[in-house]
Amino acid sequence: MKRLLISALAGAISLAAFQAMAADKVTLQLKWVTQAQFAGYYVAKAKGF
Repeated sequence: MKRLLISALAGAISLAAFQAMAADKVTLQLKWVTQAQFAGYYVAKAKGF
């Protein structure tokens, strides 16, 4: 029981830390010419991620 409580607490702490990191602002600089390999980044930006 004690091991379960400790692992649940550790999981909750790690999730809270993950959410805090997700709020950080990130700047992404791609190559000068638009290429198909960057399509995912453009779609994510258009969807507001």
